[in-house]
Formats: sequence, structure tokens, C-alpha cells
Amino acid sequence: MLVTGTLNTLLTKLQDQQCIANCDNPDPAQHQLFEQPVWQTLNMFYGEMLCLACLYAIGLFRRRSAGNAPDAAADGYQPIPDSASVASADADADADVSADGTADAPPLKPIAGWATLYMWLPAVCDLLGTTLMNVGLFFTSASVYQMLRGAVVVFSGLFSVVFLGHRLERFQVISLGMVVLGVTIVGLSNVISPPAGAHSAAAAADHSVLKAAVGVALVLGAQLFTASQFVIEEKIIRRYRLTPLRAVGLEGSFGAATVMVAIPVLHVAIGRSHPGGYFDAPVGFRQIVDNPSVWQTSIYIMLSIAMFNYFGLSVTRHLSATSRATIDTCRTLFIWMSSLALGWEAFSWVQVVGFVILVYGTFVYNRVISL
Repeated sequence: MLVTGTLNTLLTKLQDQQCIANCDNPDPAQHQLFEQPVWQTLNMFYGEMLCLACLYAIGLFRRRSAGNAPDAAADGYQPIPDSASVASADADADADVSADGTADAPPLKPIAGWATLYMWLPAVCDLLGTTLMNVGLFFTSASVYQMLRGAVVVFSGLFSVVFLGHRLERFQVISLGMVVLGVTIVGLSNVISPPAGAHSAAAAADHSVLKAAVGVALVLGAQLFTASQFVIEEKIIRRYRLTPLRAVGLEGSFGAATVMVAIPVLHVAIGRSHPGGYFDAPVGFRQIVDNPSVWQTSIYIMLSIAMFNYFGLSVTRHLSATSRATIDTCRTLFIWMSSLALGWEAFSWVQVVGFVILVYGTFVYNRVISL
């Protein structure tokens, strides 16, 4: 999970830095870099769809194994009945892992039929949030981008109180304040010292601060949609029996379908009047297929997304959600170290202070450490 999560962010930033036009010009400011956030969002959903394919492959393997081992019960394993669906098979495998560790919780009905369309709601939130973050990453460094994503803890905590009826304890309120402080310091570090060539290289130097501020605002604004996605997912999981792997796969399927419908609509509405922009579908497609470095990184990103989700769900199931949150925080450190090693950004003590406060607040909120 740590490796694939780190690779995903670094690969996305690497893709943003690929030159797709005017690459022979000796002036780097004239190079045109890859700027297609909508296509990147579609690629992410394809990666999530791989989780659904993985789920069906596991279910098929279990059914075949059960059919080839009629005496498996003697060894302590129960064969899956032939009439069981892949979804129910996976649900049975996770049935012994409940949210509160009790066995007397009321049974939930499996999500099926029209009810699966509820997963479209978090998929739309994921679509909006990811697209905004992809644009924000153009104007921020990979480490600042990842640190700013930590603000989702704040929005998730607030939304859970308003929409889910959760109650935050005193230490959680204090920790959220620390996260806000840490994110603010990190954001200011990006504005005070914008990353060199913060993507749109044709812009004048005096616009760097403005672009850095826009990047910070976009990444932070995206966390509103990400937090909404988390809250909606929790509402659905409370009502229906739905394994995490299938949830990710369904969101990927609905999200990919939505983006594929939106691409031609956005092209007609916006792309044709803004050729070469974010919503110019033919140009974006040609930029991908005509540049091996772009489509190759797209494949790597898609695979890293799928593996990151799978390993993350495995950590949650076999360890705890807190362990997953801790590992995800460590991912930020690895991204930062990698960016420094690759020369993508310069060391900043302001960023260090903000990161330390952000990590401490996150750990306190997730009960990793106490105040």
C-alpha cells in the first residue's frame, strides 16, 4: 500500500511533466506539457474498475476450487454453493469482520438491482474531487499536493457530525484544529516559494504566486467532494451489505461511464471554443496515443490505483482503519523524500513545520497517539 500509493502520486506528477509539443525548442518556457485532467480522471476510474474485475476473478476461483474439492469441509473449509453469486461469495468471506466486532448486528440486505445506482453518487463526488486535484497538481509540487489532501480529515469530521450524527470528542476537535493549522502552513509554503516551473511554463514569473495559490485552492476545494464521497459511502454501507472491493469497483464503473459521457458533451460545450484546452477531447486523445511516455505512465497509474485500493482494503480488513490512515500519512513523507531526491522541489523548513503539525494532528484524530 505504501509503495503503490507513493508511486501513484509520483507517476501522476511525472505525467504532468511530459512534453507533448515544441519539445525541440531550446527555451523550456515554450514547451507544451501534458494537461488533460479529465482524461487522467477517466484513467483513475479504469484502475478502480480493475478491482471489480479482481473481485469476480476471486469469486470464480473460489467457486471452481469448491467444485474441485468436495471433501474440503473435512479440512475446515466450507465450499461455496453453486447458486451463490460472486458478490455474495465475497460478502460471506467478509461476514466475520464487522464494524464493531460483534456478531449480533442486524443483517443487512445485499446491494443489488437498482440499489447499485446509489454508488453513482460517491462516484460523481470522486469524479469532481479527482479532476480538481489533477488540475491543482499542475500548479503544486507532489509533496504539497499530498499534504493538502490531509485536509479531508477536517471536512470528513465536520460532515460526519452534520449528516451522520457522529459526535466528536474533545481531543478530536483539537486535532482537527491542528490539521487546519498544518494545512495552512503547507499551503502558505507553496505560495511563498512556488515550485519551479509550476507546470504552465509559458506563464510569466510574476504569475507564479497566483498559480500556486490557485493550485492550493483547487486541491483544498477538492477535499469537500472527497469528504462528501466518504460520508455517502458510509450511509450506503450502513444500509446495504457491500464489500469494500466491490464498492471501489462499482464506483470505478459508474465513474468511468459518467466521464465517457461527459467528455463529448464538454467538448461540444467548451472544448470547441477553447482548442487545446482541458476539454478538447480529440486533442487530449491524440496527446495520449501519440506520446509513448504519456500512455505508458497512464498504464502504470491505472495499475497503481488498482493495487493501492486492493492493498488498502487488505490493511483495513486484517489490521485496522487506523493502520491504513497511519500508512497513508507515511506515504506523504515518502512522496516528499522522493520529490526532493528527484529534484522536483527544494527543501523548505516552513513545509517541514506544517507537515509535522499536520501529521501530529492526524495521528491524534485517528487515536494513534494521545494528546
